[in-house]
Amino acid sequence: MTAFGFPFVVDETGAIARPQGIDQELHGKIVQVLFSKPGERVNQPDFGCGLLDLVFDPNNTIMASAVEFTIGQALTRWLGDELVVSGVDVRCEEEAMTVDLAYIRRRDLTRRAVRFTFR
Repeated sequence: MTAFGFPFVVDETGAIARPQGIDQELHGKIVQVLFSKPGERVNQPDFGCGLLDLVFDPNNTIMASAVEFTIGQALTRWLGDELVVSGVDVRCEEEAMTVDLAYIRRRDLTRRAVRFTFR
C-alpha cells in the first residue's frame, strides 16, 4: 500500500486498510474536497471548497446559490477525471443547510447521489 485511504480504516487485525469498494473510495474523495479549506494543504493550496467555513455565515438563498456554484466548481476541478457533477441542490431550512449532490461515476457511468446536512 502506498497511501492511506479516506476515511482512515483499521481492519480487524489492526492493520491499515483501504476503503472497500469504488463507491466508498469516491465518497471519501468527495468528502475531502468538500470539507478541505483552501490553503489547508501545503502542496495544493487551492484544494477544497471550505464548506466548514460556512458554519457562521448567513443561511439564506443567496448563500445557497453561492454554495451550489462553489461545490460544482471544486468537484469538477479536483475530481473531474472520476465523476461528472449532474446536479447540486442546496436548501436552507432554519438553522440547517442541506446539500444534495448528484453525480455520474465516469468509470461505469453509474448515477450516484449523496446528502450532507450542516447545523
